[in-house]
Amino acid sequence: KKVKIVSLILIIITVAVIVHKLGLVSKLKDVKLMQQWFKSFGATGYLIYIGIYGLASIFMLPGSILTIVAAIAYGPIIGAIVATLGATCGATLSFLIGKYFVKDIIKSMIGNNVLFKRIDNGFKKNGASFLILTRLVPIFPFNLQNYAYGLTSIKTSTYILWTFICIIPGIFIYAYMAGEIVLKGITFNILVKFTIAGIFLFIISLIPKYIAKKRGITIE
Repeated sequence: KKVKIVSLILIIITVAVIVHKLGLVSKLKDVKLMQQWFKSFGATGYLIYIGIYGLASIFMLPGSILTIVAAIAYGPIIGAIVATLGATCGATLSFLIGKYFVKDIIKSMIGNNVLFKRIDNGFKKNGASFLILTRLVPIFPFNLQNYAYGLTSIKTSTYILWTFICIIPGIFIYAYMAGEIVLKGITFNILVKFTIAGIFLFIISLIPKYIAKKRGITIE
């Protein structure tokens, strides 16, 4: 346990040093500078972004911000694709850390958490169906779910597949809207698209709730 804890501390320190040396904070504040920085790496820039997203997920930082960053740096479509890959990789890394690397530590930290107990009980009763429901309906924090599911008996392949599929709608809408705002600013058409996107996401969230009700799955 001591070795694992020391390893985690060293990783955190290393990440902090890298972020400082690369000047990532200042770059994220300047849209043009950020675009130039990512594009200066060529194809490698995609891997760098995915790696940053993965680290953000591990440290439970908001992924929505990085999705917007991708849309600004690469455009709505490419940005959405790399953001989806980054979010999936980040969720997978957190899951694997919770499952294999620091399971006891994570369990001691969130094992008595009410949200974790609801996720754990829900998965025991309903299996992968509960994962799909919790990914589509934002009842539980996304980053907490990554570690929580690592403590369950769900198969890694099942976790990765359904996480990837379920995060696509939200990420694409975030990226598209962010890209549109950067290119065109706030216009009446943008506001209309925001409204349509909000209705679309709301409808998506109702579908799993309806299925859960039909199958007797409690997610709230």
